[in-house]
Amino acid sequence: MLEILQRSSIAAGRAIMAIYNAGPAVTYKADTSPVTDADHRAERIILDDLADAFPDIPVIAEEAVAAGHVPDIAGKRFFLVDPLDGTKEFVERNSHFTVNIALIEDGVPVAGVVHAPALGVIYAGTGKMAVKAVVEAGRIAGSWQPIECRKTSHRPVALISRWHNSAETLAYLAEHRITDCEAIGSSLKFCLLAEGYADIYPRFSRTMEWDTAAGDAILRAAGGETLLVDGNPFAYGKRNQPNDSDFANPWFIARGKG
Repeated sequence: MLEILQRSSIAAGRAIMAIYNAGPAVTYKADTSPVTDADHRAERIILDDLADAFPDIPVIAEEAVAAGHVPDIAGKRFFLVDPLDGTKEFVERNSHFTVNIALIEDGVPVAGVVHAPALGVIYAGTGKMAVKAVVEAGRIAGSWQPIECRKTSHRPVALISRWHNSAETLAYLAEHRITDCEAIGSSLKFCLLAEGYADIYPRFSRTMEWDTAAGDAILRAAGGETLLVDGNPFAYGKRNQPNDSDFANPWFIARGKG
């Protein structure tokens, strides 16, 4: 399965980069977040690939959900897809945008692929195996390299959202005396934790499940974890929430090895 997700993410990444280089057409959703023709084209590629390879597994995809297409996932494993995570990065011509595909079973992200086409890298993870590779000309260049979280030092490095930082995030960093931090866009924050670049990613602002699932799967496969702020498990497939929309995430802490 992971190989199919990898190929699909790379194909979507090629389509994204073609639009990136030509100049995207940008519109805005009701929540004022941007969406481009690259989002739609990449999602179509991924949905077609998943339907061909896994016709019995439903897919929750960002733009499809926005259009009102939400398949039944009750009691089923399902895919979560964000065809272009970090659309603001894409529009601003920053390279920190990604293609995210994850498989969820019983609320847990058990496999994930994150491809950063402008950076030419791809990450994947399942079980206890997390890997990274270089992508050139639409294919894997060289071999996959294993990655793992590093053990947190006495001076941890935090990653924070570039566009959605909050007072609560800054308060958390101050409370835990974390002074070294870097602002990174998209799901790359999870991947950088997974490869030992940093130690913790506190998120005290809104995200959706398709934003986090693929990177979370890779982080868990690399030995890290994502938890609710109170330390309870962070789960996926959240429907009929009393205080938020379907698939919206609560605040969380993602981190490498303790």
